[in-house]
Amino acid sequence: MTDTPDLYASLAAQAAGLSLTELQMLHPQMARRTLQRRIEALLHAGRIEARGMGRARRYVALAATPAGTSAMPRDDWTTLIPLSEDSRDILSYIDQPLMARKPVGYQRDFLDRYEPNSSFYLPLSLRQQLHRLGRTAQLNQPAGTYSRSILNRLLIDLSWASSQLEGNTYSRLDTLELIEHGRVAQGKGAIETQMILNHKAAIELLVENIATVGFDRYTLMNLHAALAENLLPNPADEGRVRRHAVDIGLSVYRPLSVPTQIEDALDVLLDKADRIEDPFEQAFFVMVQLPYLQPFADINKRCSRLAANLPLFRANLCPLTFLDVPEQAYSRAMLGVYEMTRIELLRDLFVWAYERSTQEYLAIRQQLAEPDPLRLRWRDLIKSAVREVVTSPQADAMELIEQATAQASVPDAELGDLRALIVDELRRLHEGVLARYGLRPSQFEGWKARRPVG
Repeated sequence: MTDTPDLYASLAAQAAGLSLTELQMLHPQMARRTLQRRIEALLHAGRIEARGMGRARRYVALAATPAGTSAMPRDDWTTLIPLSEDSRDILSYIDQPLMARKPVGYQRDFLDRYEPNSSFYLPLSLRQQLHRLGRTAQLNQPAGTYSRSILNRLLIDLSWASSQLEGNTYSRLDTLELIEHGRVAQGKGAIETQMILNHKAAIELLVENIATVGFDRYTLMNLHAALAENLLPNPADEGRVRRHAVDIGLSVYRPLSVPTQIEDALDVLLDKADRIEDPFEQAFFVMVQLPYLQPFADINKRCSRLAANLPLFRANLCPLTFLDVPEQAYSRAMLGVYEMTRIELLRDLFVWAYERSTQEYLAIRQQLAEPDPLRLRWRDLIKSAVREVVTSPQADAMELIEQATAQASVPDAELGDLRALIVDELRRLHEGVLARYGLRPSQFEGWKARRPVG
């Protein structure tokens, strides 16, 4: 099974299109109702068209790419992204019909032969180039300083771009409205809204806990759980290593199916990732090996894309947001890893995508306002105070705020401003920022009903 199976790619591979039944055969893990919703989303976006009626109805991919999406025909994206001869060789193989490609299983040697800080997927010259591209003024600041300073922009860009790679039809403006104001886009399926909100929660998990997260089981499982919330047929699969076999749509690759083998390979993968010293090598290693192992029932690629940003966040480098990454390019690059254990196409895409990301963030670096020093200094206290007020709707809000600031020994010179800042946070509270305070929508609604803040 693919991560949020790429229905568009399935249809694009068949000139005559596919029926609903044929699509379900290609993506057996997707519930029929979910499949129907995604087809409706593709029809609404103008990416496919329906032909025929009743049981003869077929869905056909349209060649033109509508404005606002990142997918494009192969002839276009291969001229846009500089490709090595090795990458073109991978494409030549991957673009053959399924029956012409040799079925292959998980190759444990692909992981075992990689030695951290001795083996390199990214040569030195390329790593140096990436460091030059990603340099920020906060390089020598505490880990996570840069990602926190751009968090509002990061939440929108990375949530939107990563979701688009899964076929999500939210526009960037739709994403902004959802994340900043809690407004759900009209005409979009609930699954698309959930996907965006899950990305937001997962990014916040990494940025807000930068001092404690790492390449370990705890971080990876919780990252997956955040991305998978309310999206898997079996909720028990959220944040848990899979216990069953999966298939990769439109691929001859068959991942491991024995749980003990998956568990063992994942431990080795995480240990190796944790020991890699260069943040870009670390990021790319995770983008290669995590989806290749497919440790989860679904949402493996999304998990790898966010995990790849963890070393960049820690090193105060520009993030990798995947802005403008063509869906077809990414899916083919991953097929090269799955079926050939070849990384060259994904590497070319990684470098191009990172350059695009840094160009975007270079443009906003000069626009960044300096963080409010009071908010930065007392950020944990502000969050705990907001949470305490919302989860105690029967108590007096001002008394709770006064107690919280008194217990923290806030200097008298800052006390009034800090209390006013907490009240302001409460006034601006909406469902799009609840994860920041560890709150659930039901808690927020209960508090609003009892004690609305002016």
